[in-house]
Order: sequence, then C-alpha cells, then structure tokens
Amino acid sequence: MAKKVVASLQSTGKDFAKVIKAVKSPKSGAYTFKEEIVPTDKVKEYFAKK
Repeated sequence: MAKKVVASLQSTGKDFAKVIKAVKSPKSGAYTFKEEIVPTDKVKEYFAKK
C-alpha cells in the first residue's frame, strides 16, 4: 500500500520544491533553518519576502 502512495507523490512532486532558509534569531543571534515545500513558480517570491 505504501508503494501506491509514493507512486502518486512522484507524479505531483515535480511541481514543488523544498526550500531551506536561514533565519537569524533576534534573541540569541544564532541561525536556525526553516524548511518549507513551495510550488516551483513561487520559489523566488519565497526568498524575496522577509
């Protein structure tokens, strides 16, 4: 049953990209990484917004 789920995700997964953004914590000054899955045509907009 899991193979069917993976097969269905492969056909729609090409329209999305996993993006990782480094975000600086104002409290400690350390960087953390924020991961999201966004549509491929919205990747530049994701990184442009703050």
